[in-house]
Amino acid sequence: MARYVTVAGISHDPRPQFKGNLPALLDHAAHMLKRAARYGANIVAFPETYPHLILDGKPADIAEPLSGPTITRIAQEARNNGLHVVFPLYTSENGRVHNSSVLISPEGDVIGVYHKKHPTIGEIEMGITPGDEEPVFRTRFGTIGMAICFDLNFPDIMRGLAENGAEIIFFSSAYRGGLQLQIWAFELGVYMVSAILAELGRIVDQSGAVLGEATYEELIARRINLDRRLLHMDYNWDKMDAMLEKYGAGVSFEYFTREACYAVASERDDMTVDDLIREFGLEERRAYWERANRVREQALAALKG
Repeated sequence: MARYVTVAGISHDPRPQFKGNLPALLDHAAHMLKRAARYGANIVAFPETYPHLILDGKPADIAEPLSGPTITRIAQEARNNGLHVVFPLYTSENGRVHNSSVLISPEGDVIGVYHKKHPTIGEIEMGITPGDEEPVFRTRFGTIGMAICFDLNFPDIMRGLAENGAEIIFFSSAYRGGLQLQIWAFELGVYMVSAILAELGRIVDQSGAVLGEATYEELIARRINLDRRLLHMDYNWDKMDAMLEKYGAGVSFEYFTREACYAVASERDDMTVDDLIREFGLEERRAYWERANRVREQALAALKG
């Protein structure tokens, strides 16, 4: 069935405005969460290590436990505004310091923590412990994953999140990501939402198309349908008319001719895109690549006789 959700990212460098003043920064974050709620957002992400950028000291000196004052305040604001929040900061856990993204529910509960799997060399030299997992988290609207900055360069974390079922990846970062966000969105067939320490944070759909980009305004929000799948045109193209004949406007299509793909989505409350895939024998991209490889291997094996 159609699963619409409004996702949002905050792209903002707090250092010039809030240097050394954590209470003021948290007040600003609270203001932005209230604004996001008024936009109709369901989930909002902030940039990498957002509150701790403005503080002096090594990560070990400023890291906080999940029960610390920063997450406590943001959890209260998440509850006040009925939002899921992705809030990155340095966390301390079992004597280790991580560069983390914390997922908070609209009830103000911590429901997920991701530790940056690929800290930079400089971060590791400063005492940051790398994470070793690609966790995903189920929310009331869908399954999300989180990635942080340098992670975007490494296939193990990005592909791992998709293989674990992420439908949206929230990318909290110091750098913009740019074309890489579009490449991964298309490669993995997921939505990407970036929250960065500069302008030009993006929301990117499964085709790699940029749905919106933050410029002067640090908040960007877009409504997306998670019950949508990107398919290759081969062996699927000729089934569109049959779907339209049966379901009409209950199914929607978007075409990406340059990449020989199209997106199909359910707009009905009584049917999912997976129902459509089963009913009409649609072939998903990964299954198509695997079948093409099998046919290739069979052809090579036949030559060897």
